[in-house]
Amino acid sequence: MNAGVQLNAFDPNSLRDLQRLARTDGQSNETLRAAARQFEALFLQMALKSMREASPSNSMLDSEQTRMYQSLLDQQLALNASQARGTGLSEVIFRQLGGKSEGAGDIDALVPSAAGVGGFDLAGVARRPAISAVMQKAGLADSARAGAEDPAAMAETALEQARFVEAIQQARDASGEVSAKVRDFVTEVWPHAVDASKRTGIPAAFMVAQAALETGWGEKQLRHADGRPSHNLFNIKAGSAWQGETVDRTVTEYAGGQAYAEPSRFRAYASYAESFQDYANLMTRSPRYEAVLGTTSAAGFARALQDAGYATDPQYADKLTRIIGGATLRNALATLG
Repeated sequence: MNAGVQLNAFDPNSLRDLQRLARTDGQSNETLRAAARQFEALFLQMALKSMREASPSNSMLDSEQTRMYQSLLDQQLALNASQARGTGLSEVIFRQLGGKSEGAGDIDALVPSAAGVGGFDLAGVARRPAISAVMQKAGLADSARAGAEDPAAMAETALEQARFVEAIQQARDASGEVSAKVRDFVTEVWPHAVDASKRTGIPAAFMVAQAALETGWGEKQLRHADGRPSHNLFNIKAGSAWQGETVDRTVTEYAGGQAYAEPSRFRAYASYAESFQDYANLMTRSPRYEAVLGTTSAAGFARALQDAGYATDPQYADKLTRIIGGATLRNALATLG
């Protein structure tokens, strides 16, 4: 990476520079560290925004113009903090993406590295206590509790978290990194996707990509109250005619481009095989998905699903298209032999 170029998390031209770096040398330490710093800047901007919203705004100087300039200042502050030593978040993201530190850092004492694996495992990190401590230090704990019962606040929080997770996944995809969990997920569901493909004409890789989008490569699939997996890879909801087990969850939906929280009931299966069978039944028996069957174009498949109303997220088709054409899925499929 050219050390004379400062990557700006809020400048589209700099984002294009980062994309160019990812394409040319996506696994280099310089590229991964630049991406990690952008994610940290985004996180810091979100924290500053939450603090501003929690502060009284009845000053005589308060106006749309001052709020706009305050927002621009916060963006610059977040960028400066991330480009300097920052909060340490960029270093965590950098190593999780597979970056190799030149020297031992303080974070080595917090999380043991995984032998023979790039990056390190976050399973041992106490996420919730750490997040609570940061929120209390930033003065956000009370405001978060106050909005806990507000569906609109819940939806906005879920949306911001989803965007952050998606940004990290895009960086991983740019470098083509395939974690053991992703590889195991693809290996486990692939035979069932092949069987469903024979019934629907939909390429198996497309269905694996959709399952990955819906469940975060299997890590975020819906679970029962006792922790059992629902095996619902496609987040198919349970209507009044459904006779099987169900899982209740409040999820983020969209209407008119706005996110809102909605309590929903989803189907549960005994295995991934049943999940793919039910998905194939839905695709072949519902007239609304007629345009999806037999689609061999990634963009066409994703757009047909969204046009049929499979998901309310306005970015659903774009997200699915990126996963289908991404290096993560391609490299994971290559390991199947």
